[in-house]
Amino acid sequence: MGSLETLTTTTSVENGTNANCNGNQLQQQQQQNHHGDGFDAPTDVDKERERLISSKNQNQILNPHPQPQQHQQPLTPDNDGSLRRRRLGGAGGAGGSPLEVGSRVMCRWRDGKYHPVKVIERRRLPCGGPNDYEYYVHYTEFNRRLDEWVKVEQLDLNSVETDVDEKVEDKATSLKMTRHQKRKIDETHVEGHEELDAASLREHEEFTKVKNIATIELGRYEIETWYFSPFPPEYNDTLKLFFCEFCLNFMKRKEQLQRHMRKCDLKHPPGDEIYRSGTLSMFEVDGKKNKVYGQNLCYLAKLFLDHKTLYYDVDLFLFYVLCECDERGCHMVGYFSKEKHSEESYNLACILTLPPYQRKGYGKFLIAFSYELSKKEGKVGTPERPLSDLGLLSYRGYWTRVLLDILKKHKSNISIKELSDMTAIKADDILTTLQGLDLIQYRKGQHAICADPKVLDRHLKAAGRGGLDVDVSKLIWTPYKEQG
Repeated sequence: MGSLETLTTTTSVENGTNANCNGNQLQQQQQQNHHGDGFDAPTDVDKERERLISSKNQNQILNPHPQPQQHQQPLTPDNDGSLRRRRLGGAGGAGGSPLEVGSRVMCRWRDGKYHPVKVIERRRLPCGGPNDYEYYVHYTEFNRRLDEWVKVEQLDLNSVETDVDEKVEDKATSLKMTRHQKRKIDETHVEGHEELDAASLREHEEFTKVKNIATIELGRYEIETWYFSPFPPEYNDTLKLFFCEFCLNFMKRKEQLQRHMRKCDLKHPPGDEIYRSGTLSMFEVDGKKNKVYGQNLCYLAKLFLDHKTLYYDVDLFLFYVLCECDERGCHMVGYFSKEKHSEESYNLACILTLPPYQRKGYGKFLIAFSYELSKKEGKVGTPERPLSDLGLLSYRGYWTRVLLDILKKHKSNISIKELSDMTAIKADDILTTLQGLDLIQYRKGQHAICADPKVLDRHLKAAGRGGLDVDVSKLIWTPYKEQG
């Protein structure tokens, strides 16, 4: 499950006002620390994410009048000479030679500071000269979701470097990859892609390297996208898509959406409402009965999940779509999917909370809901593997809170199997969670759970707050059974 830090601007499209992720209609929202898999991580997870990503002061992102910062770019070669660098001052346009794909340069980001980037792709400006390009860059300090097209004015051309061993030949728009590059990719940064071998990872990153859709409009919000999504070819030249928030059909123009909304008779996802508590509703959508909706949901989700496999055969899946409801209808805030029949006891295949609704506890709610369904089925469940580092942290936060709450209340000895029966959490997940907390001890030839109250309280505090509670009394649901 993918993850990493971002700064996302979510703008309300009602009356031309701005809206932040909490629904505030009076200010522009610049959202930080999103999980690509839609998780709302507890406090310690936030700290771990920041440690994994960057040590930058996040408050600087909100500086309304940023000033360019001084930076230094050392040009010292490696000891083995394998990364010899040369400076390319004066390149990049305005009469100079354009930057090559693969070049490294300092780029002014939206925080007003310069950050190291790698040029991933380039394209000529439609009204410029033969050497006038804009560049698609990857900020090497951050996750790919922050990749973007930048103008040459944002680049410090005095800092341009090219790795000689990684020099890209711009022939037939293909990438000539050296042995050094391949080894470098093999050995570094496969977060969110642990299931991919080195060759598959290179193929994935090459195919998805340039974000194709920049923004979407969904209901009240205009949302910056994070990743590439393989929309049909006719949308290749479309930077913004307009989604019907109820049926998830997407269009190229606002006028098309407006005409569609006048005809669309849906006010909620096309499925059965299985949960309603206050303004919160959950709908179960059968991918076989609602194939177009399921495929459109996958297209939408892929814009915010780097690693997600796009299943065109959605017949095999059930989609659980969480909505906030008001007088205008039920508005999707996130979802999770699960296979109708899983031999591995997976109770969740994919999970996402949409950016405007993150940091409100919905990700934790979706995880908890998946386990409530497992309890109804009379089965133990576990999320589909592999999990990314931060996905695992989010689940361990949930497992920790649930298990330690039980241990605090349980006065007598309790076994792993009993905990599994009570929570629907797979025994292996319980064992690894408790071992990670040093709560498993080996006594008299067998493993025993150490449940010292002070130790439990310390671990619960570290796990952070839980999400929204699932009111099981409001869940009206029967397990899926194949018709006929």
